[in-house]
Amino acid sequence: MPTLKGTALALACAGALTLTACGTDAPEDRITVYAAASLHEVFEEIGDLYAEETGTAVEFSFAGSADLLAQLKQGARADVLVTADEQTMDRAAQDELLAETPQVFAANTLALATPAGNPAGITGLEDLEREDVISVLCAPQVPCGALSRELTAAAGVEPAPASEENSVTDVLGKVRSAEADAGLVYASDVQAAGEDVETIEIDDAEDHLNRYPGAVLESAEVPEEAAEFLAFLAMPEATELLHEAGFRTGEDGW
Repeated sequence: MPTLKGTALALACAGALTLTACGTDAPEDRITVYAAASLHEVFEEIGDLYAEETGTAVEFSFAGSADLLAQLKQGARADVLVTADEQTMDRAAQDELLAETPQVFAANTLALATPAGNPAGITGLEDLEREDVISVLCAPQVPCGALSRELTAAAGVEPAPASEENSVTDVLGKVRSAEADAGLVYASDVQAAGEDVETIEIDDAEDHLNRYPGAVLESAEVPEEAAEFLAFLAMPEATELLHEAGFRTGEDGW
């Protein structure tokens, strides 16, 4: 089976793409990807790898999924949209922003994070109800916020967050800086934070997932390259990076 690199180079030499690998001095192709904030670090790595494989550079714009959708509805142009849940992507489809059917390539669970040392002595979700605990969650319209409320409701917990943020990275930032005693973020985020935070086990977290779909946008200027990038996300090189970053992929059975 031909590799993505081999296919891309063959197309390039046939005139479909302009790659320096074919001996031309033409500038490399470029795609613009609007992606959920929780994908920031791993997508930077995947983008670099994809550029090496194909000669097509990737320019990312990271933000909360709801914010990305709002930007696109206001006329922003991009080639690919990747959200942290299927509901936001469904809204993009309803707004006729998509050129193709979305494809899910990864999933994420939630984790309860505290600052290093866990100064408030957090032991579980029930501590989010304590009056002496400053907690922070994603806002309800944000994928991690909707999932946080699903998870806490299933556990019979009614948190009273001090603030609700528009992206999971903002929640993590307040926990890392000890502005908050605890926050619900994605498992991939606490893994990336390393020793800056501590993770508290959550019962049944595995039963509550957000799935990450990607789609080519109607505004895409290079739809073929956009579709190729999405296909690359399912290739072993990309799924290995996603696994290492704490995400789940299709082989995990979600």
